[in-house]
Amino acid sequence: MKNSFWALTLVFMSAAATVPVQAQQTEVQTPRKEWRQRARIQEGRASGDLTRREARKLRQQQRHIHARKRLAMKDGVVTPREKHRIEQAQKRASRNIYRKKHNARAR
Repeated sequence: MKNSFWALTLVFMSAAATVPVQAQQTEVQTPRKEWRQRARIQEGRASGDLTRREARKLRQQQRHIHARKRLAMKDGVVTPREKHRIEQAQKRASRNIYRKKHNARAR
């Protein structure tokens, strides 16, 4: 009887210890990407590769991604689907930055 009590206690404690690890895995870790993309926009604006309008649109896209990330984290749990959508939006934004910086327009 005593052994089964300790066995059940051990099972519950180990289950409780794994819950925070699973929650951390669904967090969106993107501050470096956001920072780097904003820096790329600023560099493009300073070098003349981006027009004022292009830079404004790209910054607007970055704000939208950041708002989506805040909304996903609002309830404390970021689902894998939310994480995937945020990552896809960041990839799309990165491609847009590249395309706008390398098009024929200049300021």
